[in-house]
Amino acid sequence: MTTLSGPMLAPFSGGKPRQIVVLLHGYGSDGSDLIALASHWQRLLPDALFVSPNGPEVARGNPAGYQWFALDLDRVESRAAGLPMARPVVVEFLKALWEQTGLSARDTLLVGFSQGAMMALHVGTSLDEPLMGVIAFSGAFVPPEGFYDGSKARPPVCLVHGDMDSVVDPALSAEAAEALREAGFEVSYHVDHGVGHGISPDGLAFASAFIEGVTATL
Repeated sequence: MTTLSGPMLAPFSGGKPRQIVVLLHGYGSDGSDLIALASHWQRLLPDALFVSPNGPEVARGNPAGYQWFALDLDRVESRAAGLPMARPVVVEFLKALWEQTGLSARDTLLVGFSQGAMMALHVGTSLDEPLMGVIAFSGAFVPPEGFYDGSKARPPVCLVHGDMDSVVDPALSAEAAEALREAGFEVSYHVDHGVGHGISPDGLAFASAFIEGVTATL
């Protein structure tokens, strides 16, 4: 099994971690890219450990970056084949974090952008215990095994997608929101008007409000 590694930021409070925020980057990028989100959320989650692992494979389309799964087939087939194959690597990474920190799924936010968002949704809806939440920027949803039989946990989900995205079709997040709501998930969904394939201040603010909501009872 591949062992993931990447940038990590200790809790802003200087104390022992009470939450974990795992950030999954997009195709051809790396953990040093998405770890920048920590600067926006450290004051919201001063006791959180932020971790942004590199994907398990060098990206075939960009050898300077990483991928969670290959894009050798068309996009739909690549997602359908790649997400289940990459899932165990991320799950084992989460389990290792929980063992090291003494924390659990309920203390963990799983966040992703683009291909990382697809991973976050696929993994986050495949676990037996619910995460604190899943945040997916510019992603798509491929239901994991067991999703439709109701045997898996249902964490709250935040979906953000720019309506001008030419890389990942914005309709995919709309479809994800519908599928998740039909399955009984609590979904916060934001269309980022005039935004392409990226994370805008409005989208970031929406995700921040989601974090405030899921942490209100902690």
